[in-house]
Amino acid sequence: MRRGHDFKTVVSDIETGELLEVVDSHKQKGIIESLSQQPFKVRQAVREVSIDMWGGFTKVVQQVFPKAVIVYDRFHGTRMVVEAVKKIAKQCGFRKCKEQACLLKNGVDLSIEEQEELETRLKSSRRLRKAYAYKEEFRSI
Repeated sequence: MRRGHDFKTVVSDIETGELLEVVDSHKQKGIIESLSQQPFKVRQAVREVSIDMWGGFTKVVQQVFPKAVIVYDRFHGTRMVVEAVKKIAKQCGFRKCKEQACLLKNGVDLSIEEQEELETRLKSSRRLRKAYAYKEEFRSI
C-alpha cells in the first residue's frame, strides 16, 4: 500500500446502488473480519461479487462468499489490456506516445487520418494487429 493513502473498502448492492458497508481497511484480514460479521446465511446468498484485480480481494471473496462468482471490474481489465498493447507496440519500435496514440485510442473514435495511420502501424506486425484486435474486442464487452 502506498504511503499517505487511506484506503477503504466499499461494499454495495450493484442492482440497487445501496451502500451496504464501508470497511475501514484495505487489508485482507480486516476485510474478512468485517464482512464475516454478516450472518452465514446472508453470505451464502451472495451470487456475484465485482472486485478490482488486487489478489487480496479474490481471496476475501472466496473465503467470505464461497458461492459467489467473481467478476473483475472493467476499468482494471481494460488497463491491463492497454498496457499489453503498449508493450507490444514498443517491441515493434513504436516507443513514443505519439506513435502509439492511434493504437490506444478506441477504434470508433479514430479520425480518417488516424485510421490510416493505424492501418500502417498494424501492417508492420501480425502480433501488434492481433493485440489491437483483442483490445477492441475487450472494449466492446
